[in-house]
Amino acid sequence: MASTVQPQKEALNGSYTFSSRPRPAPSRSKYRENTADKNERRTSYGNIMYDRRVVRGNTYAQQLIPVSAPTDANEIQRQQDAKKRAMARKRAQEQSRPRTPEAIEGRKHSDVQTDLYLEELSDRIEATDIDCQTDAFLDRPPSPLFIPAKTGKDEATQIEEGELFDFDMEVEPVLEVLVGKTIEQSLLEVMEEEEMACLRAQQRAFEELRNAELVEVQRLEEKERRHREEKERRIAQQREVLEKERETVEKIAARAFAQHYLADLLQSVHTTLANHGHFYDPVERDIETNFFPWLMGETNNHLEKRFVARSVLDTLILEVTQKRLDAFSQL
Repeated sequence: MASTVQPQKEALNGSYTFSSRPRPAPSRSKYRENTADKNERRTSYGNIMYDRRVVRGNTYAQQLIPVSAPTDANEIQRQQDAKKRAMARKRAQEQSRPRTPEAIEGRKHSDVQTDLYLEELSDRIEATDIDCQTDAFLDRPPSPLFIPAKTGKDEATQIEEGELFDFDMEVEPVLEVLVGKTIEQSLLEVMEEEEMACLRAQQRAFEELRNAELVEVQRLEEKERRHREEKERRIAQQREVLEKERETVEKIAARAFAQHYLADLLQSVHTTLANHGHFYDPVERDIETNFFPWLMGETNNHLEKRFVARSVLDTLILEVTQKRLDAFSQL
């Protein structure tokens, strides 16, 4: 027998009482079942670890009121306020406590044990797997085909040849129907052929009329195109004539303006060139450009030679004077 645990909590003293209702344990089939059958026959287990009504977790932190404690609401409120103040004071102390500064870039903090006896710390919990082999499930044999039991008595009747079917009498209406349907279908096909021939004749007449209309439309379009091209050509010729007339008028006006402008141009150009020195005496220009620069260069060379000679003479006199002064000083 399996039992389902039903916890009940008392509000006053915080104790638990359990009551279980007896029920039969789920029966297990001898053969292996399909997934659909398993989902249909799935039942709740009797293990309290899968029961949502059972409280799980640490029960030491639960506030259990002792039996002898008073049930005054003011006293409970004062205890809760005192606990809140203690928690706030502890949180403030933790915040005011100096902490380790953050690690610099590229490094990180690591926890180091400072106890006298070191203990190996590992995130992996050592566990051991233990299993057992159960009996294999057998495939369920197919269910046999259900055949109902035979009831009643068997009876037989003898029928001689020609008693139920007369070929000549039974075939006559069938032949009439077949022949009638064949003739009717043939007439329909002939009428359909005649109708198709009439449709083809009308279609040919329509196509001939349409082709004639298309030819006439093309002729009118070609005539309109020739008229349009002739009109455009005449307009282009008239524009060319007007353009040539305009160019001729402009050329005549430009020629008249040039003649009027160039009438006094020769005299003014001669005067302007003379003022700017373009008309000069060759002898005077040769003296200014060739003789004077040569004369100035020769004069500068002569003066430079005289300056060099005087400088050399001054240097010699200075050296001789210095030697004589040194000689008199030694005496």
